[in-house]
Amino acid sequence: MTGQYQHSIDAKGRLFIPAKLREELGETFYVTIGMDRCLSVYSDESWAKFTAKFEELPYTKTKAMRALFANAAKCEPDAQGRILIPAKLRTYAGLEKDVVVIGVSNRAEIWNAERWLAVEEEELDPDKLFAAMEELDF
Repeated sequence: MTGQYQHSIDAKGRLFIPAKLREELGETFYVTIGMDRCLSVYSDESWAKFTAKFEELPYTKTKAMRALFANAAKCEPDAQGRILIPAKLRTYAGLEKDVVVIGVSNRAEIWNAERWLAVEEEELDPDKLFAAMEELDF
């Protein structure tokens, strides 16, 4: 998944998911807490792979992931392409009105628009990007 999309959450907590991302995510998908106080969105296939990898871990290593599973919501877009984001997830990510939905390889992320702008500005630094690519052997 790739791209960046600006949208707003309505008063009922619904968010429009762009058609391109809906195609890649499928008819149902999972929304849960993500790193950096955003939300992560997984297709059924990506969620199944994620869950399978989790299940291979020893019980003692799974403790830190409890919150991720406890707060996951299975979503199905309505006829207008909107999903309802549970209040607890909206609070976690600071989603009140303006949001940015981004594609991040095997998942999408939903960000508070101001928070995403700050993260993006920091990550667009050419030296930082070069260092990250070098560290990952690209």
